[in-house]
Amino acid sequence: MRRPVVGVIGNAYRVENRFQTQMVGERNLRAVTDVAGALPLMFAGSPEITDIGALLDVVDGVILTGARANVHPTRFKTEPHEKHEPYDIHRDDVALALTEACVARGVPIFGICRGLQEMNVAFGGSLHPEIREIPGRMNHRMPRLENGEIHPDPTVVFADRHDVHLTPGGTFASLLGCETIRVNSLHGQGILEPGERVVIEGIAEDGTIEAIRIADAASFALGVQWHAEYDPQRNPINRALFEAFGTALKAHNRAN
Repeated sequence: MRRPVVGVIGNAYRVENRFQTQMVGERNLRAVTDVAGALPLMFAGSPEITDIGALLDVVDGVILTGARANVHPTRFKTEPHEKHEPYDIHRDDVALALTEACVARGVPIFGICRGLQEMNVAFGGSLHPEIREIPGRMNHRMPRLENGEIHPDPTVVFADRHDVHLTPGGTFASLLGCETIRVNSLHGQGILEPGERVVIEGIAEDGTIEAIRIADAASFALGVQWHAEYDPQRNPINRALFEAFGTALKAHNRAN
């Protein structure tokens, strides 16, 4: 049996503010290799050069990674505002259609941060453009210095910041062997209304939706709001998720 292959979506990125590129964070690639036991294959988050059908013919699963850009509000019938930029409308085109295709074809899919949000929108759900503006919610964005710059220490940026309460007896609680976990937090958008097939399985202390699954999916179809790709080599929660994803990849590989 060949080694499973995982398609990892790329993000639009401009080098030196001039050169258009597609980028994937290395932590995503290493999580796929080190923990899921698969070969990562980056594909472009750009519809004119990405054939979803052809992609799913050659991969055993897909990861929708976190990203700096937000899902464009018109995707969930909301007016855009410049304060919620940047957007990556081409990735939206690919990710939303890809989510539906993966679930329809039984291809394992794992959504992380923006990926969870894309999975929700793909099934008709909506997002709030800035969770911290909802009364009673905490600031879920990454830690910054007093001058507004992102904190330079990644151990601070990705430190666990709040609890998530999991549905008793649900998929996540069963996988992780507990009903309360502690996770990092690096996001502005969050789920407002869940999509038609979106089952909520994890909620933060302030009510923010943190873990979902797609109902009646034939294979692994989970999304998390936190950055599970950070340190799954040592973090037992994130390790368990990537190991479960890896098990689903191997099953898909054997069946095909």
